[in-house]
Amino acid sequence: AYNAGMVELVLTRYPDIKSVWDFGKIFNNPFRKRFVKLFGSDYSLDMIEHDTIRARGVYDEPRIHFAVSCASVGCPKLREEAYVGERLDAQLEEQTRRFLADRSRNRYNAAANALEVSEVFKWYREDFESGFQGIRTREQFLARYAAQLTDTPEHQKRVRGEKTEIRHLAYDWALNDFRR
Repeated sequence: AYNAGMVELVLTRYPDIKSVWDFGKIFNNPFRKRFVKLFGSDYSLDMIEHDTIRARGVYDEPRIHFAVSCASVGCPKLREEAYVGERLDAQLEEQTRRFLADRSRNRYNAAANALEVSEVFKWYREDFESGFQGIRTREQFLARYAAQLTDTPEHQKRVRGEKTEIRHLAYDWALNDFRR
């Protein structure tokens, strides 16, 4: 619902839109506008994300951040299929691996011994420390995906040892469209 809503919203102004923020940040904020019809009510994208799928104690599923897409270059790429209950765990795991393996969004900098990751890990740090599958820190979460974040066994060992600095890459809010 989130992804479909965002795509629908962008298409109302496409191709005359460069970023989701072209709708407005205060007035007409695309994340706060109630325009998605669900169960007979109008929901905003924020309501779907924060009040439903991120609600504390309901799912506590950090991989959701790699499934929802705000139509921006910095966001995870849209999945080629709908998310379905029977395959949801596998779909979320694949999306997580895809996002973390994308060197434009996440990477290991060997010279600095630092993980350079998406700001998603800063904005939603508490989600990656929620206890999902026994993981209590953002560093533990990233260590689990060392093979996606790095290119060599030596670098993977460093990441798995949680002895790397974490830096956040600037988020690119430009519209993620086929013309790029």
